[in-house]
Amino acid sequence: MEPFRVHRGLAVPLDRINVDTDQIVPKQFLKRVERTGFGQFLFYDWRYDEQGQPRPDFVLNLPRYQGATILITGANFGCGSSREHAPWALKEYGFRAILAPSFADIFYNNCLNNGLLPVRLEAEVVGELMRRATEEEGYYVTVDLEACQVRDDHGLVQPFELDAFRRRMLLEGLDPIDITLEHEAAIRAYEAAHPGW
Repeated sequence: MEPFRVHRGLAVPLDRINVDTDQIVPKQFLKRVERTGFGQFLFYDWRYDEQGQPRPDFVLNLPRYQGATILITGANFGCGSSREHAPWALKEYGFRAILAPSFADIFYNNCLNNGLLPVRLEAEVVGELMRRATEEEGYYVTVDLEACQVRDDHGLVQPFELDAFRRRMLLEGLDPIDITLEHEAAIRAYEAAHPGW
Protein backbone atom coordinates (compact mmCIF):
# COMPACT_ATOMS: atom_id res chain seq x y z
CA MET A 1 0.00 0.00 0.00
CA GLU A 2 1.31 3.47 -0.85
CA PRO A 3 2.24 5.46 2.28
CA PHE A 4 0.30 8.62 3.01
CA ARG A 5 2.31 11.37 4.66
CA VAL A 6 1.66 14.81 3.16
CA HIS A 7 -0.53 15.28 0.10
CA ARG A 8 -1.29 18.54 -1.70
CA GLY A 9 -4.01 18.27 -4.29
CA LEU A 10 -6.74 19.98 -6.25
CA ALA A 11 -9.97 19.92 -4.25
CA VAL A 12 -13.42 19.22 -5.67
CA PRO A 13 -16.66 19.97 -3.76
CA LEU A 14 -19.46 17.39 -3.77
CA ASP A 15 -22.13 19.30 -1.86
CA ARG A 16 -24.37 16.37 -0.90
CA ILE A 17 -25.13 14.59 2.36
CA ASN A 18 -25.86 10.90 2.92
CA VAL A 19 -23.99 9.79 -0.20
CA ASP A 20 -24.35 6.01 -0.07
CA THR A 21 -22.10 3.36 -1.50
CA ASP A 22 -24.56 2.52 -4.28
CA GLN A 23 -24.19 6.10 -5.50
CA ILE A 24 -20.40 5.90 -5.18
CA VAL A 25 -20.26 2.72 -7.29
CA PRO A 26 -23.64 1.38 -8.48
CA LYS A 27 -24.49 -2.28 -7.97
CA GLN A 28 -24.46 -3.22 -11.67
CA PHE A 29 -20.68 -2.78 -11.69
CA LEU A 30 -19.94 -5.16 -8.82
CA LYS A 31 -19.44 -8.22 -11.03
CA ARG A 32 -15.67 -7.84 -11.32
CA VAL A 33 -13.55 -10.16 -9.21
CA GLU A 34 -10.49 -7.88 -9.24
CA ARG A 35 -9.96 -4.92 -6.95
CA THR A 36 -9.24 -2.72 -9.95
CA GLY A 37 -11.29 -1.23 -12.76
CA PHE A 38 -13.86 0.54 -10.60
CA GLY A 39 -12.64 4.14 -11.00
CA GLN A 40 -14.46 4.51 -14.31
CA PHE A 41 -17.75 3.73 -12.55
CA LEU A 42 -17.36 6.24 -9.71
CA PHE A 43 -20.65 8.20 -9.23
CA TYR A 44 -21.74 6.66 -12.54
CA ASP A 45 -25.43 7.58 -12.35
CA TRP A 46 -24.52 11.18 -11.53
CA ARG A 47 -21.66 11.47 -14.02
CA TYR A 48 -23.45 9.94 -17.01
CA ASP A 49 -26.92 10.09 -18.56
CA GLU A 50 -29.00 7.12 -19.76
CA GLN A 51 -27.02 7.01 -23.03
CA GLY A 52 -23.69 6.90 -21.18
CA GLN A 53 -22.82 10.50 -22.08
CA PRO A 54 -21.18 12.75 -19.45
CA ARG A 55 -23.59 15.08 -17.69
CA PRO A 56 -22.04 18.54 -18.24
CA ASP A 57 -23.37 19.92 -14.94
CA PHE A 58 -21.97 17.24 -12.63
CA VAL A 59 -19.01 18.55 -10.67
CA LEU A 60 -16.55 15.80 -11.61
CA ASN A 61 -17.23 16.47 -15.29
CA LEU A 62 -16.33 20.15 -15.07
CA PRO A 63 -12.95 20.88 -16.71
CA ARG A 64 -11.76 22.93 -13.73
CA TYR A 65 -11.88 19.88 -11.45
CA GLN A 66 -10.10 17.42 -13.71
CA GLY A 67 -7.28 15.75 -11.83
CA ALA A 68 -8.74 16.48 -8.39
CA THR A 69 -7.31 14.29 -5.64
CA ILE A 70 -9.14 15.67 -2.60
CA LEU A 71 -12.91 15.29 -2.26
CA ILE A 72 -14.82 17.67 0.01
CA THR A 73 -18.30 16.42 0.78
CA GLY A 74 -21.21 16.34 3.22
CA ALA A 75 -22.07 14.40 6.34
CA ASN A 76 -22.57 10.64 6.54
CA PHE A 77 -20.51 9.96 3.43
CA GLY A 78 -20.32 6.27 2.47
CA CYS A 79 -23.52 5.15 4.19
CA GLY A 80 -25.55 2.20 2.92
CA SER A 81 -24.10 -1.21 2.15
CA SER A 82 -20.59 -2.10 3.27
CA ARG A 83 -19.13 -2.73 -0.20
CA GLU A 84 -15.37 -2.25 -0.30
CA HIS A 85 -15.72 -1.37 -3.97
CA ALA A 86 -16.57 2.21 -2.95
CA PRO A 87 -13.10 3.14 -1.63
CA TRP A 88 -11.54 1.12 -4.46
CA ALA A 89 -13.41 3.29 -6.98
CA LEU A 90 -12.56 6.54 -5.22
CA LYS A 91 -8.89 5.65 -4.96
CA GLU A 92 -8.59 4.41 -8.53
CA TYR A 93 -10.28 7.57 -9.79
CA GLY A 94 -7.42 9.47 -8.16
CA PHE A 95 -8.65 10.59 -4.74
CA ARG A 96 -6.16 10.37 -1.88
CA ALA A 97 -8.26 12.04 0.84
CA ILE A 98 -11.91 12.77 1.60
CA LEU A 99 -12.90 15.66 3.88
CA ALA A 100 -16.34 15.46 5.50
CA PRO A 101 -18.10 16.10 8.81
CA SER A 102 -18.80 12.38 9.24
CA PHE A 103 -18.52 9.00 7.54
CA ALA A 104 -20.35 5.71 7.82
CA ASP A 105 -18.28 3.48 10.11
CA ILE A 106 -17.69 0.52 7.76
CA PHE A 107 -16.86 2.81 4.84
CA TYR A 108 -14.46 4.77 7.05
CA ASN A 109 -12.59 1.61 8.02
CA ASN A 110 -12.58 0.31 4.44
CA CYS A 111 -10.96 3.56 3.32
CA LEU A 112 -8.21 3.31 5.91
CA ASN A 113 -7.57 -0.36 5.05
CA ASN A 114 -7.09 0.63 1.41
CA GLY A 115 -4.83 3.67 1.84
CA LEU A 116 -7.52 6.33 1.34
CA LEU A 117 -7.58 8.94 4.13
CA PRO A 118 -11.03 9.99 5.40
CA VAL A 119 -10.70 13.17 7.46
CA ARG A 120 -13.43 14.23 9.86
CA LEU A 121 -13.75 18.00 10.24
CA GLU A 122 -16.36 20.24 11.82
CA ALA A 123 -19.30 20.98 9.51
CA GLU A 124 -18.45 24.70 9.50
CA VAL A 125 -14.89 23.99 8.36
CA VAL A 126 -16.09 21.63 5.62
CA GLY A 127 -18.58 24.29 4.53
CA GLU A 128 -15.80 26.88 4.25
CA LEU A 129 -13.56 24.48 2.31
CA MET A 130 -16.46 23.69 0.00
CA ARG A 131 -17.16 27.40 -0.52
CA ARG A 132 -13.53 28.08 -1.40
CA ALA A 133 -13.35 25.08 -3.77
CA THR A 134 -16.52 26.33 -5.48
CA GLU A 135 -15.59 30.00 -5.79
CA GLU A 136 -11.85 29.71 -6.48
CA GLU A 137 -10.71 27.90 -9.58
CA GLY A 138 -7.62 25.81 -8.94
CA TYR A 139 -8.20 25.52 -5.19
CA TYR A 140 -5.52 23.33 -3.62
CA VAL A 141 -5.60 21.77 -0.17
CA THR A 142 -2.79 20.08 1.75
CA VAL A 143 -3.66 17.10 3.93
CA ASP A 144 -0.73 16.54 6.28
CA LEU A 145 -0.98 13.25 8.15
CA GLU A 146 2.40 13.79 9.82
CA ALA A 147 1.12 16.96 11.52
CA CYS A 148 -2.59 15.92 11.44
CA GLN A 149 -3.57 19.16 9.72
CA VAL A 150 -5.58 20.32 6.72
CA ARG A 151 -4.18 23.53 5.18
CA ASP A 152 -4.75 25.73 2.16
CA ASP A 153 -2.76 28.53 0.53
CA HIS A 154 -4.85 31.24 2.22
CA GLY A 155 -3.95 30.62 5.82
CA LEU A 156 -6.50 27.99 6.77
CA VAL A 157 -4.96 25.51 9.20
CA GLN A 158 -7.30 22.93 10.71
CA PRO A 159 -6.15 20.07 12.96
CA PHE A 160 -7.81 16.67 12.73
CA GLU A 161 -7.62 13.46 14.73
CA LEU A 162 -6.81 9.91 13.73
CA ASP A 163 -6.04 7.14 16.18
CA ALA A 164 -2.35 6.24 16.48
CA PHE A 165 -2.70 2.71 15.06
CA ARG A 166 -4.49 3.83 11.88
CA ARG A 167 -2.15 6.79 11.50
CA ARG A 168 0.87 4.50 11.65
CA MET A 169 -0.66 2.14 9.07
CA LEU A 170 -1.12 4.98 6.59
CA LEU A 171 2.21 6.68 7.27
CA GLU A 172 4.07 3.42 6.70
CA GLY A 173 1.82 2.09 3.94
CA LEU A 174 0.77 -0.99 5.88
CA ASP A 175 -2.45 -2.93 5.37
CA PRO A 176 -3.91 -5.36 7.97
CA ILE A 177 -1.97 -8.30 6.47
CA ASP A 178 1.30 -6.34 6.74
CA ILE A 179 0.52 -5.63 10.40
CA THR A 180 -0.13 -9.33 11.05
CA LEU A 181 3.11 -10.34 9.33
CA GLU A 182 5.06 -8.11 11.72
CA HIS A 183 4.30 -10.84 14.27
CA GLU A 184 5.33 -13.69 11.98
CA ALA A 185 8.02 -15.00 14.34
CA ALA A 186 5.59 -15.13 17.27
CA ILE A 187 2.96 -16.81 15.08
CA ARG A 188 5.48 -19.47 13.97
CA ALA A 189 6.61 -20.05 17.56
CA TYR A 190 3.02 -20.46 18.69
CA GLU A 191 2.26 -22.89 15.89
CA ALA A 192 5.43 -24.91 16.62
CA ALA A 193 4.49 -25.18 20.32
CA HIS A 194 1.01 -26.56 19.60
CA PRO A 195 0.52 -29.91 17.92
CA GLY A 196 -1.50 -30.01 14.71
CA TRP A 197 -4.80 -31.78 14.46
